[in-house]
Amino acid sequence: MAQRVQDLDTVSEALKGGVVAIGNFDGVHRGHQQVLSEAVDLSRRQSLPTSVLTFEPHPRTVFRPEMPVYRLTPAPLKARILELMGFGAVFEQGFDRDFAARSAENFVTDILVGRLGVSHVVTGYDFHFGKGRQGNPDFLIDAGQRFGFGVTLVEAYADEGGDVVSSSRIRGALAHGDIGLANGLLGYRYAVGAEVLHGKKLGRSLGYPTANMALAAETALMPGIYAVKFRRANGSVHDGVASFGRRPTVEDDGAALLLETFLFDFTGDLYGETCQVSFVSRLRGEEKFDGLDQLVVQMKIDEAEARAALGALQPLSPLDAAMTFGSVG
Repeated sequence: MAQRVQDLDTVSEALKGGVVAIGNFDGVHRGHQQVLSEAVDLSRRQSLPTSVLTFEPHPRTVFRPEMPVYRLTPAPLKARILELMGFGAVFEQGFDRDFAARSAENFVTDILVGRLGVSHVVTGYDFHFGKGRQGNPDFLIDAGQRFGFGVTLVEAYADEGGDVVSSSRIRGALAHGDIGLANGLLGYRYAVGAEVLHGKKLGRSLGYPTANMALAAETALMPGIYAVKFRRANGSVHDGVASFGRRPTVEDDGAALLLETFLFDFTGDLYGETCQVSFVSRLRGEEKFDGLDQLVVQMKIDEAEARAALGALQPLSPLDAAMTFGSVG
């Protein structure tokens, strides 16, 4: 995994003086990938280290803690995706109200020049920073001229329909169950990662043992049944079918949301492993059945449909090949 640096006072000399892409990059979607690919290309042409400067937690969560942002890619998953794209390090600058109160000039002199010693900065065309968003693209270009680093601004990226690709659009698609749209905007299959927890073992008694994961409370993925790819901690990838929801047939209405994945043709113990689930297609919504017999009948149908959906699956991109299939190319 790309080296995650959470204390910028500890940046090694080997990571300084490179090309740095700046942004939140939540989702690392196709729009973000334009910025990030430009940074990787520049670093390779100039034989410089390449890294990403991002902010943790998401600034919107700091300013509106009562409405935390639904993170498409929490920091560990984001670092893995960035490594696959060719980045050696992710600088995770802590973001709080004190940091937000810094001037744009201080951000440049203390962070970019003082701690990272940047040679070149790559960011989006609308990047703003510093107290009151006083730092804008023109300010950054001027700062680069004053302090001797290059600046590349990347224009917004639109999809095939001419609409700008954004994290907000992807969150909206996932909330409405449109996993196909979300995956198309991401350029890879939407994924979540979490530790496999012990459950009530009901699935095992029904012939469908599941790997259970509790996702972040703010996760806004529409409940339902999904065909998925499941990556274990050891890197092995398995086909499966997953239920995300409150299990209305066997639980009360107030039950916590849970992701339960049945891995096809698998036996073994997954408890305690941090695994990744990539969502391929949504098969149906969550339903309440009159009893366990009806539930099992539907689960057999879900399994057959998921196997069919996964049987001829092809990567969306080289990044998807690595993320979802565990291969490169």
